[in-house]
Amino acid sequence: MEREREEVETMKDEAQGEAGADATGLEATVGRLQADLRERTAEVEALNDRLLRLHAEFENYKKRVARERGEFVKFATEGLILEFLPVLDNLERAVAIARLGVDRQGVAEGLEIILRLFQTALEKAGVKAIEALERQFDPNFHQAVAQEESTDGRDNFVVEEIQRGYLLEGRVLRPSMVKVSKANVPSSEFRVSG
Repeated sequence: MEREREEVETMKDEAQGEAGADATGLEATVGRLQADLRERTAEVEALNDRLLRLHAEFENYKKRVARERGEFVKFATEGLILEFLPVLDNLERAVAIARLGVDRQGVAEGLEIILRLFQTALEKAGVKAIEALERQFDPNFHQAVAQEESTDGRDNFVVEEIQRGYLLEGRVLRPSMVKVSKANVPSSEFRVSG
C-alpha cells in the first residue's frame, strides 16, 4: 500500500509538474499575445494619427486651391484692363477736344489712333477679327441677316458686313452679321412641264 501511495504521489507530482509546465507555456503564450496586441494597438493608433493628419492636410489644400482660384478669377483680367486704360485716356481727350468743336480733322485723326490702340490691345488678348467680306458664307463664323440678289452670279457670298465678328484664340467670340448674295435665277428655269 505504501508503494501504491508512493506511486500515486509520484503520479501526482508528475501531473503537477506537467500542469505547471502547461501553465508556464500558457503564461508565455498569453504574454506573447499581449505584447503582440500592444504592438498592433500602437500601430493602429499611429496609422489613425497619420490618417487624421493627411485628412487635415487635404482639407487645407482644398481651401488653398479654392482661395487661389478665386484670386485668379478676380485678377485674371488685370493685364487686359491695363491694355485698355490708354485707350480710355485717349477717348477722354478726344471727347474733350470734340466738345470744343475746334479741330474736326484732328478729332478724326485722334479717333483713328484710338481705334488702332484698341485693336492692338484686343490682338494682345488673343482677339482677332473674322474676315467676312467677299468670302463664302460659313454659318460657323457668319450670321446671315439679309440677302441681296447677286449681279455677278455668285451665290452664297458675303456682300456686306453689317457687324464685324471676332475670334478669341481661334474660337468664335461673336459671329459676323452679314448680308449674303443670292444668285439671280431666271424665272424660265422654274417652269413646270406638263
